[in-house]
Amino acid sequence: MSDQRLQKILAQWGIASRRLAEQMIVAGRVRVNGNIVCLGQKANPDRDLIEVDGVGVKPTDRPTCVYLLLNKPAGVVSTCSDPRGRSTVLDLLPPKLRSGQGIHPVGRLDADSTGALLLTNDGKLTFCLTHPRHSISKTYQVWVLGEPPEPVLQEWRQGIILSGRKTLPAKVKILDRAPDQTLLEVILSEGRNRQIRRTAEQLGYPVVRLHRTAIGPIQLQPPGSPILPPGSYRPLEDSEIIFLWNLVSLTSISVPVNPQEHSI
Repeated sequence: MSDQRLQKILAQWGIASRRLAEQMIVAGRVRVNGNIVCLGQKANPDRDLIEVDGVGVKPTDRPTCVYLLLNKPAGVVSTCSDPRGRSTVLDLLPPKLRSGQGIHPVGRLDADSTGALLLTNDGKLTFCLTHPRHSISKTYQVWVLGEPPEPVLQEWRQGIILSGRKTLPAKVKILDRAPDQTLLEVILSEGRNRQIRRTAEQLGYPVVRLHRTAIGPIQLQPPGSPILPPGSYRPLEDSEIIFLWNLVSLTSISVPVNPQEHSI
C-alpha cells in the first residue's frame, strides 16, 4: 500500500473523524515510528508503526461501528469538547459511549438550534457525508419574525447570495402563523455555516427558533413511532444506515450491532 496522509488513515480505521484526527496531530498526540508528526505528513499503513497517545493503533483496533440519531437540545454544542466549558452532545451519552469509541457528531447544529444530529465513530462515513460533493437533504422547522410574503419565499427557494456565492435551490413553505411570527418548513441540500439564519436575516425575517426534524429519511419522529425526546438518542435502523452508505456510493457495508439505550 502506498503512503497516505495520517488523518486519512486514522479516519479510515475508525480512530477519529478526519477533522478530529487533524486536531490530534496538531496537538502532538500522534507518532509514526516513535516520532511526533506534523499535519500533512504521510505514512504507510502496512509498514509504519502509528501511535495515538502512546498506544499503537491498527485497523483491527477499530471499535464496533455505532450510528446514532440525537435530538439536540438548545444550549448544547455540537462538538466533542468545548474550551468554554459548555455542555457538548457527548455529555448526553452514557459513559460507555463517551470514552474509547471515537464517537463524534456528523456536521453541526448551532448551540441555539435544536433537533436531529447524527453521531458515529465511523470516520470514513463522516468524511463522505460532510464532503461538499455529497449532499443529503435536511428538513427544518423555522419560526421567523414577521410574515414573509410569497415573493420573499420564492427568492429564498431560488437562492440568494451569501458571502459572494449563491445558495442552492431550497424548498420553503408556510406551516403555520402566529402573531408577528411565521412557521416555515425549509429543506436544504447544502449545509453552509448558519445558512438558514443568515438567509432569513438577509431577507428581513430573522429566525426566532430553528429545529431540524430530519436528515434525509432519518426522522426524529418516524412514521408510527413517538417523537425522540430532546436530549435523547436512538440507534439508527439498518435501513437508515444502508441509506447513508448508498448515498456516498459505497458498495460494501457491514450493518453493525448498535447499543440498546434510547435515552438518557
